[in-house]
Amino acid sequence: MIKTLILTSEFPPQPGGIGNHAYHLAKGLQAHGYEVKLVCDTRSTYGEAENVFDRSLSYEVVRIPRGKIIFLSYLKRISTAFSLARKSEIVISSGKFSLWLGAFLSFFFQRKFVAIIHGSEVQLPNKMLRKLTDMSLKRFDIVIAVSNYTKSLVSHLPLKKIEVIPNGFEMEVPVQIQNKKEPVPVLITVGNVSQRKGQHNVINALPVLLKKYSDLQYHIVGIPSEKEKLEKLALNLGVEKAVVFYGKVSEAVKIKLLLQADVFVMLSETTQTGDTEGFGIAILEANALGIPVIGALGCGIEDAIKDGTSGKLIDNQDPKQFAVALEEILNNYETYSSKAKIWSQDFTWEKVIMEYLGILRQ
Repeated sequence: MIKTLILTSEFPPQPGGIGNHAYHLAKGLQAHGYEVKLVCDTRSTYGEAENVFDRSLSYEVVRIPRGKIIFLSYLKRISTAFSLARKSEIVISSGKFSLWLGAFLSFFFQRKFVAIIHGSEVQLPNKMLRKLTDMSLKRFDIVIAVSNYTKSLVSHLPLKKIEVIPNGFEMEVPVQIQNKKEPVPVLITVGNVSQRKGQHNVINALPVLLKKYSDLQYHIVGIPSEKEKLEKLALNLGVEKAVVFYGKVSEAVKIKLLLQADVFVMLSETTQTGDTEGFGIAILEANALGIPVIGALGCGIEDAIKDGTSGKLIDNQDPKQFAVALEEILNNYETYSSKAKIWSQDFTWEKVIMEYLGILRQ
C-alpha cells in the first residue's frame, strides 16, 4: 500500500468545503490501495463529536487540539506532520496553513508533494501571507485546482505542474423523485449565509422577480451567519414575506427542502478579503435531484454549471438577467431537470477519485 499523508485545514464533522473534500479524497484513496493518515485540527471544545466520527473511518485521523495559545497548536501540527511525513511516500496539502506546512516539509523529505487549491487560500488579503502561499505552491510537484477559475488565480506562478480536477459530490438520491408538472417559483440556496454565497444578491433581485411571480418564495438553508443583515435587507426592500430562513439542517431535511424547490440559486461573489467560490458542490447535489440551477459568472461556479443545459449562468447583480434565466428554465423545466441529472453524474466522487489516481500514479 502507498503510504499517503493528507494535511487539511478542515475536516468533518465540522462544516466546510475543504473538509468535505478531504474526507472523500481520503476515503477514495484508502479504497484503492493507499494507506492514508490525515492530520487536522480539533475544532469542538472537548472533541467528543470528532472522536465519534473518527471511529467510523477506515483510516487514521490525527487531530491537533486548538489551545488558547494558537501558536503552540501550530507547532504541534508541524511536529506531527514532520513525524508522519518521514514514513509517507505522498504528502497532500489542502487549505491555507497546510499548503505552507507541505512546502516546509518538502525541504526535508524527498516525497511526492501535492497541493490542492480551492480558491480563497490563494487570494489572501495580507500581501505577505499571499506571497508565502505563492512561494509555497512553487515547492509542490503537482498543484491540483478544483476548477478552471481557481487555476486562473495562480496563472502568474511558474508551477512545476498544475491540473484541474473538479470537486465531487456524494449523496443518497431518493429512488423515486416526483416530477413537477407545473413548477411554481420556489428558489433555494444551500450554504453558509454569507457574502460569498450571495444570498443578498438573490434578495436584491426579488422586487423584479415578484412582479412576474407574485407567489415566488426564496428558501435559505445553512448556518445563519449573516441572517440578521439579510432580514433587514428583505424588510427594506419590502420582500420579507417571500424569504424563509431554515438555518442549519440535517442531510435528510436538506434533501427534503431541495425536493420542494424548483430552482437552486447561487449568486456568489468574491469578497474584499479574497474569499471566493472555488466550485460549488451544492449545485451538483441539486442537479442530482433534478433541480436546475442559476449561478454566478466570474467564479468557480462556471465549472459546476453547463449553461443552457443544467442551468443558467448570469451576472450576479443583474436582476433582469435573473428574471430572463428563471423564465427560460420554468418554461422548459422537464428538459432542464433531466439534463441536470445527467450532468451531475460526471462529478460523483466515484469518477473524481479516478482522476486523482491517474495523477498520483504518474
